[in-house]
Amino acid sequence: MAGGAGLAKRLGTLLSGLLECGAFCGIIFGWASLVFVLKDLGYFEGLCQPSATPGPNFTLGSDCSRQDEQFSLVFTIGSFMNNFMTFPMGIVFDRFGTTAARLIAISLYTGGTLLVAFSTPELAMLLFPAMSMLSVGGILLILTNMQVGNLFGNYRSIIITLYNGAFDSSSAVFLIVKLLYEHGLSLRAMFLFLAACSAWHLLRTLFLMPRSRIPYPLPPDYNYGLRCRGRSRSYRSRKDKQPPGEAGAEETPLEPPVTRGAGGDATGTPFRACACSWLFAWHVAWLSVMQLRHYLFIGTLNPQLEHLAGGDHTMVSTYTNAFAFTQLCGVLCAPWNGLILDRHKRGKAPRPEGTLAALADLRSAVLSLVVTVALCLLFSVFAALPVLPAQFGTFVLQVISRSFLYGGNAAFLAIAFPPQHFGKLYGLAMALSALVALLQYPCVALVQGPLQGDPFYMNLGLIAVVLVAFVSPVVVARECQRRAKELGMAGTPLAAPPGTEIHAETPH
Repeated sequence: MAGGAGLAKRLGTLLSGLLECGAFCGIIFGWASLVFVLKDLGYFEGLCQPSATPGPNFTLGSDCSRQDEQFSLVFTIGSFMNNFMTFPMGIVFDRFGTTAARLIAISLYTGGTLLVAFSTPELAMLLFPAMSMLSVGGILLILTNMQVGNLFGNYRSIIITLYNGAFDSSSAVFLIVKLLYEHGLSLRAMFLFLAACSAWHLLRTLFLMPRSRIPYPLPPDYNYGLRCRGRSRSYRSRKDKQPPGEAGAEETPLEPPVTRGAGGDATGTPFRACACSWLFAWHVAWLSVMQLRHYLFIGTLNPQLEHLAGGDHTMVSTYTNAFAFTQLCGVLCAPWNGLILDRHKRGKAPRPEGTLAALADLRSAVLSLVVTVALCLLFSVFAALPVLPAQFGTFVLQVISRSFLYGGNAAFLAIAFPPQHFGKLYGLAMALSALVALLQYPCVALVQGPLQGDPFYMNLGLIAVVLVAFVSPVVVARECQRRAKELGMAGTPLAAPPGTEIHAETPH
């Protein structure tokens, strides 16, 4: 385990980061639990219309489909901001470092919690900026935390996936809010407490996080926190003296390496070539269709449960709690995809170097992509079943599929493209998928309108849409064949400097 920082300090940073991600970063995805509370308090209640004919979406003789649409719109905008702002927030992190990024994140998070705390049924519109601020603040916190994996050498990938799983699990915080509300605590008191927790974020920023970024590979004398000033610059000087390819292809830094000179990387694939390649385009489609399926499930969970439960308030509460409890398992499911991606690294044979190592990584990604799509397809089939008990299986498959999706997305981009473009491509992929995710609102309007609250036909259509994601692993497999053929024609790939060919190739 590399690095000069003490083991106790590194473990403290790791555990406090897991707590931060697991309790704050992705709380918006527990929206279904919060909606249950907000409905009980009367938020957007004025949108309910009297109804003479009770139906699955009718409560006490009222048609509240417009109320459900408004809650869905809040989640749509919040989830859009969560993805779309990843690109500019990543630029902020790369440009200004950890401390500045975390101060912005803490300010946004605190502002969002205060807006919810002081919102009322009459000021329900405050939910729109509040959820957007919680989303952007959360995604910036997770961006600053993923670098903690750099402190743990060979365990770096597992720790990064653990952080992504903790991000998913944080949606269960709104379940705690719901349960405490049912035991008499006010919504305002709970969100004021969440706002007060920002003091802990601030202390962690000062004592357990670097001022700039955590380098990788980690120098032996590296330290961070209040005493890490100037370390990043000295590290850069030492790293520039390392021979190319010394770290191996799997040691891709979280932040792209800085290339000295005005000309940049003369031999590398340009960012535009990567972003315009078929490999990236089909990966964005892979991410977008499955993310849309997950967002629609979360955004329509309450009306769907009300439809299946025939308006039984107690039954809806029970199933909402069950869904929120399953979200806690995200931190346990996330590393499984990492094990699939790393399986070729656990053999007894010496690890290949340079271009062969990059090709082996890309080949391992094919299985990961296929398994992720298969899980999402199975989840979509269960979600389409108009049987209430079947939703327990849907909840389990949803959390596993979601954990595979986001961990696999980051890992694939790091594997398939030059490392100096990782941050930009990751942010661009998330931003483009956010545009596709905006389709969730018209889909909700379709269910509440022409489909009269029954999402069955929409769910069938989503199954067909998810099938499109199978094209991405096919494209990746063909790219592997193309690169293997080129290596075979070249004769001895290990004779070339490691990383040269893989950077020079433009993905198709």
